[in-house]
Amino acid sequence: MSTIVRLQPPQGPPVWVVRQEGAPDRVLPPLAELLALPLEEARAVVAAAREAEPGSVAAHVGTAGDQLLAPVDRQEVWAAGVTYRRSRDGRAEESVGAASLYDLVYEADRPEVFFKATAERVVPAGEPVGIRADSGWDVPEAEVGLVLTSRGEVFGYVPGDDVSSRSIEGENPLYLPQAKVYTRSCALGPGIVPAWEVPAPDALAVSLRIERSGRAVYEESTSTAAMRRTFAELADWLLRALEFPHGVVLLTGTGLVPPADLTLAAGDVVTVAVEGVGELVNPVVVVGR
Repeated sequence: MSTIVRLQPPQGPPVWVVRQEGAPDRVLPPLAELLALPLEEARAVVAAAREAEPGSVAAHVGTAGDQLLAPVDRQEVWAAGVTYRRSRDGRAEESVGAASLYDLVYEADRPEVFFKATAERVVPAGEPVGIRADSGWDVPEAEVGLVLTSRGEVFGYVPGDDVSSRSIEGENPLYLPQAKVYTRSCALGPGIVPAWEVPAPDALAVSLRIERSGRAVYEESTSTAAMRRTFAELADWLLRALEFPHGVVLLTGTGLVPPADLTLAAGDVVTVAVEGVGELVNPVVVVGR
């Protein structure tokens, strides 16, 4: 399996590389350049890089001094909601007065799609994700991220965590932006697995684990086979009236909802794992005031 990652060497600008176990890292063009291409052309660029001799830049990446960055450069991150039945039920639990609203979204042709983060606000694997200081009920949301070309083709997959304040959203559905969009509320990584190396994306196992003081307080799994909507459908709706010349990442919703008596706390460790794609691990901190 190949993984496309973004690294910050000890000196110089960030570097995109494709890495494969047992082989040296090979340098790639920036993700924005790859996602501006038709999918088959982008695939050819990745294939050529894998077959090339390691370049001068690749020779000094992959060392202990490199910092792993979030696997985005000029892409926005968007998200889809209520794509699993359990997510619909969870939304209804947090906001009883709006339960029928979430039923309508779950059954409707048009999905819920919302903005999540700019590239600069995305947290990489290993860095802390945040929970709002003014929220009393916060959860991680384990999701499969679609890395889409400017044409809406699926270039790759990445584990994602759409951290959310259930208390703020539950107070009023119109508070969704504040519940979803804030400092350190989005994590992606460690890297992108090319779509052509994921044989069955419609049946990927997705798991979520929350550890507190070294002990698991929540651990469950689901499958993308349980989704109400397909990846292609969600991508189509996102690009109907939006242009993303540098590509975009679309989080596809969660089917894993911790119980109402569990909220994230500072010091917790969240693990999102997507079968055949990777494992995203982040500690938790409080942000804001």
